[in-house]
Parts: sequence; C-alpha cells; structure tokens
Amino acid sequence: MALEKAVIEPEGDAAIPVLFNPGEYRLSKSNEIAEVDTPGLAAPILQYVNGKARTLTMELFFDTFEAQTSVRDHTDRIYALLEIKKETHVPPLCTFRWGRFSFKGVLESVGGRFTLFLPDGTPARATLDVSFKEAVDINKAVRQTPTESVDRRKTRIAKRGDTLNSIAAAEYGDPGQWRPIARANRITNPLALRPGQRLILPALT
Repeated sequence: MALEKAVIEPEGDAAIPVLFNPGEYRLSKSNEIAEVDTPGLAAPILQYVNGKARTLTMELFFDTFEAQTSVRDHTDRIYALLEIKKETHVPPLCTFRWGRFSFKGVLESVGGRFTLFLPDGTPARATLDVSFKEAVDINKAVRQTPTESVDRRKTRIAKRGDTLNSIAAAEYGDPGQWRPIARANRITNPLALRPGQRLILPALT
C-alpha cells in the first residue's frame, strides 16, 4: 500500500505537497474563563466566556541535498501563506490534509531552521515549525453549540461591565427583555449590578 502524503491546500492556489510526512502533529483547544472577584469569598467565581479556536502545530522537514537544489523552492511557498492576498486583504485559508485528517484554517506562524548547505551556500535542508489557527464556519458553530431554551428558568453570575440589557441580549437574543430579569430579582436600577451577583433568568413564555 502506497504511503499517503500530507498536503497543504491554499484556497484559490495550487496545493503544496509536504516532502516528508510529519512525525507528529499537535492539536490544542482551550476556553476563556473569566475570574469574577466577589467580596467575602476566598476565591473568585469562575465564569465561562467563550471557546477558543483550535490550533494545529507541527514540524515540516524539507531536504533537497540529493537533488542539489535550493530547499527554499519549497519553504518559500510555506512562508508565502502568511502574506495578505490582494483580492481579499487577508492571508489565504488553507486546508492541511493527511489521509482522513483534515484541518481548515489560516497559517498563524512559521519558524525555520536551515541546517545543510551546498558548496555555494545554498540551503538544502530545513525544518519549519508551523502553526495553523482554525477557521470556523459561524453558521455551523451556532447550530452545533448546545444552548438552553429561553423557555427554561436558569441563573447567571453577573460580571464586571454587565447590564440587564446586555444579559438579556446574550440570554434571550433581545436586549429589550431586561424587565423580566429585573422583576425576578427585584432590581429597581437596571444599571446597578454587582460583579458576582447571582441573577435569576426567568423563562420567557
């Protein structure tokens, strides 16, 4: 069975074959968590803010010593993925594909080491540390995000800068729905929220 080669496919441009398949790749994902200081507690309250984009990192190895050519013929194509395209004013979206694994995103960073040279100083071996940041389809992400229905009662911890309008917009999709929250929590001033204050979010019928 033939060894399947990894490839980088920039949108609107020719695919870039990887000369040697990477020995490994690293896929990382994280969340942003806010710490809400609350008077009287020994530790801040943690509040989920949002998820971060996945990151794909790996080492790509290039060697053209046997062919006696410049390895930069290959590495320059990788570095070029960082450049802004004239048509879109942003770097190109790329898909890293290797067998059944596929990752779509933008090239975030490249770090190169050139370690073998021809007699005239032409580089013939290089290792590139590359990092891709995932590009998410917003419509697909919204469909896949598990959210609670507005017809169910729940609670929320207020953080610094929150108002009833902003909470209503986040929870109900309508900032004008702040009054049910004010009534449920007996709040007379919708702008006077304390960080760390637990709010009842009533169901909307």
